[in-house]
Amino acid sequence: MPARHLHPALDAVWEYLADVTRELGVGLESCTVDQDRPISAYVALDGRLPGYPGRDVALLWDETHGWAAAIETHSGEDLIVIRYLGGEAVAPSASQVARFVAALREGDDHCGQRTPPCFGPPGCFPRRSAK
Repeated sequence: MPARHLHPALDAVWEYLADVTRELGVGLESCTVDQDRPISAYVALDGRLPGYPGRDVALLWDETHGWAAAIETHSGEDLIVIRYLGGEAVAPSASQVARFVAALREGDDHCGQRTPPCFGPPGCFPRRSAK
């Protein structure tokens, strides 16, 4: 895990990412964190999703919208978000995130939601988290 940060929310984000990546079976080396507001994270995933052959897949997280699944473009432009996890908390349990990814890998078109949820303004993480 990266060294402690001056901003306590960044430590909480890295700890949360450690739980999520452990549950997904990938390491923290698959993650990056953007410290701007809203704090956001990128998690590279192995494999592809049905319906998107040849495209790498990633999970995106930010403190306003929570988790989203996205596919990489071939041109290196912005990622294309295909689903948001949604739910009750900006930071759901690692097992909830893993179930979301498993459903996507199974081709479940009804998991998550297509529109971004709004869990509130940036700056409240980790208070809006679920255990």
